Amino acid sequence: MATVTAPAPRTALPGLLGHRAVAKLLLLALAAAVLVPLAGARWPDGSWPHALTVDLTEPLSRASDWIIDNRDSHPLFLYFFGYVSNAVVLSVRAVYLLLLGAGWAGVTVFGALVAWRVAGVRLALGTAAGFLVCGLLGMWVPTMQTLALMVVAVLASVAVGALLGLAAGLSDRMDRALRPVLDTMQVMPAFAYLLPVVLVFGIGVPAAVLATVVYAAPPMARLTALGLRGADKGVLEAVESLGATGRQRLLTARIPLARKELLLGVNQAIMMALSMAVIASVIGAGGLGDRVYQALASVDVGAALAAGIPIVLLAVVLDRVTGAAGERLGDPRPGQARAHGAYALAAVAAVALVGRLADRLDWPDALTVHIAEPVNRVVDWMTAHLYSGVPYVGGTADWAGHFTTWVLDPLRDGLQWLPWWSVLLLVAALAWLIGTWRTALTAVLAMAAIGVLGVWEPSLDTLSQVLAAVAVTLVLGFATGIAAARNDRFERALRPVLDVCQTMPQFVYLIPVVALFGVGRAPAVAAAIVYALPAVVRITTQGLRQVDPAAMEAARSLGATSGQQLRQVQLPLARRSLLLAVNQGVVLVLAVVIIGGLVGGGALGYDAVFGLAQGDLATGLVAGAAIVCLGLMLDRVTQPTGRRPKKGA
Repeated sequence: MATVTAPAPRTALPGLLGHRAVAKLLLLALAAAVLVPLAGARWPDGSWPHALTVDLTEPLSRASDWIIDNRDSHPLFLYFFGYVSNAVVLSVRAVYLLLLGAGWAGVTVFGALVAWRVAGVRLALGTAAGFLVCGLLGMWVPTMQTLALMVVAVLASVAVGALLGLAAGLSDRMDRALRPVLDTMQVMPAFAYLLPVVLVFGIGVPAAVLATVVYAAPPMARLTALGLRGADKGVLEAVESLGATGRQRLLTARIPLARKELLLGVNQAIMMALSMAVIASVIGAGGLGDRVYQALASVDVGAALAAGIPIVLLAVVLDRVTGAAGERLGDPRPGQARAHGAYALAAVAAVALVGRLADRLDWPDALTVHIAEPVNRVVDWMTAHLYSGVPYVGGTADWAGHFTTWVLDPLRDGLQWLPWWSVLLLVAALAWLIGTWRTALTAVLAMAAIGVLGVWEPSLDTLSQVLAAVAVTLVLGFATGIAAARNDRFERALRPVLDVCQTMPQFVYLIPVVALFGVGRAPAVAAAIVYALPAVVRITTQGLRQVDPAAMEAARSLGATSGQQLRQVQLPLARRSLLLAVNQGVVLVLAVVIIGGLVGGGALGYDAVFGLAQGDLATGLVAGAAIVCLGLMLDRVTQPTGRRPKKGA
C-alpha cells in the first residue's frame, strides 16, 4: 500500500521578518540603497530633468486654433456637435418656459405634492418652504434657470450612465474597459471638465449641460453595474430555468432586482449635477451659480449668500425626495401611484391657470426680502472686529497668515526641495506598503506624468495644500466621528448639520471663507476642510458603530475601560472604514483646493482658472491632466488593495 507523504511545511521567517510589511520595507531599503546614489550622481540638482519633459504647448495650440477656425464650417461641428448643441438649448428652454408657465405657485404645489407622495407631510412642508424661501430671497427666476438646466442634465446623465452601467454589468470585458475611464472621470475635479467642452461648444448653456453630463454620469454607471452584477443568483437561475431569453431575464429579473442601486445612482447624479451646474456658471450657465460667481468676483458676500441659500435648499429638497423615493421602492400599488400623479398634474394645471388669469405667475416683488445689505454689514463688522486685532488670540486674517507661514510654506518648500526621484520613491513605497506592486506602479507613473507635462513645481504646491487640508480634516473628522459614535444624542444633533454640508455644492463653500479669511492659499484650504469634513465624520461614525457587538461585550467583560475599548477593539476592527474615510477626504479636498484657484489658491487651480478665462487650451488642459494624475496618485496611495483569498483559505 502506497504511503502518502505530506509535503514538509515551509519554514516561516523568524520574528518581524515574517511580517509582509517588514519584508516590503527591507526590499525598499535595499532598492533605495542602490538607486539613490545612482540618481544623486545622475541628477544632482534634484529638479525635474528638462530632457524628460514634453512640451505640449504647440500641438495643443494648433488643435485649439483648428477647432476655433472650423467650428462654424466643418461637417463634424455642423452636423453633429451643432445638432447636439441645438437639442440641448431647445430642451433647456422648453423646461424653463414650462416652469415659468406653471408660475411660482404651480411649481411649489407640484414639488410639495411629489414630496408628500414619496415621504409624507413633513417633507412636503419642507419642500414648499424651500421653494418659498427661494422666492423670498428674490431668486425665483435664477432658481428656475438652474432647475431647468438640472432637469435636462440629470435626464441625460441618467440615460448615459444607465447605458454604460448596463454594458459594464452584462459584460466583464466592458467592465474592465470602463473601469479606468470611470476612475479618471471621478478623480478629475469638476473644473477640469470645462475647458475642452467650452472649446468645442463655446460659452453658454450647451457647454454647461454637457460638462455636467460628463461629471454626473459616472456614479450612475457604477451603481447600475453594481446593481446588475449583485442580482440574486438564485432568482436569475429560476428565471432562466423557465426558458426566459436574455432580454427577458434583464427586463424581468436583473433590472427589478437592481432598483435600489438604480435610484441611488439617480440620487448621486442629481447631487453631482447640481454641484457641476453651479460651477458651470463660469462658462455662462446662468442661474444661481452665475449670481454666486459674480458676487464672489466682486467680494459681495451678501449677494453670494442670497444666491447660495437657494442652491443649498434645492440640493436638500432633491436629495430628500429622491432618497425617500428609494425607500418606498416596491410599493405594491402602482395604480394608486399613477392616480396620485394624475391628481398632482391636475392640481398644478389648476394653480397655473388661476395664476395666469390673475396675472400672478411671477413672484411678487412686495414679498422679496433683500438680505445682501444686512449680511454685508455683518461681514463688515466681522472684518473690523474678527478679521484682525482680536486681543490675545488674533483675528481670522492672523490665523490664515500663521497657517500659511508655519504650515503651507514649509510644506511646499520641503516638497519642492526634495529631488524628483526621491518623491517618486516615496510614492512607490507608500503605495506598495498598503497595496500591491501594481498599485505602486500606477501611482509612480501618475506622478511621473506630472513631471513629463512640465508642471512639477505647481503640482507639488497643490499637493502641499492637499496634505495640509487632509491632516486637519482627519484630526477634526476622526475626533468628531468618535464622539458621534459613542454618544447617540450628539450624533442626532450632528446629523442635520452633516446633511446640509454634504448637499451643499462645492462653489458655495468659498463664500464664508472669503468673508473670514480674505483671499490666498489658506482660505482655499479652509474651504476644502469644511467640504471634506462631513464625509469623514459620517464614514468614521458608521465604521465604529458597525463593530461586532460581541467583540465589544468581550472587552467589557474583561474589564477594559472606555478608552481601551476604543483603542484596542473599535479602531482596529473599523480599520477599513477609517482608511475609506482617509481616501474620501483626500479626493474631496483635492476637488475644492483646485476650485480655490478662484480665491487665490494658486498652483494648478490658478492654471486651470487662467486657461479657462483666457481660452488657453495648453495651460488649462495640461493643468487638468496634472490634476487627474495627482488625484489618481493620491487615490492609489490612500486606498489599500485587498488581496484575493487563496483557495482553501
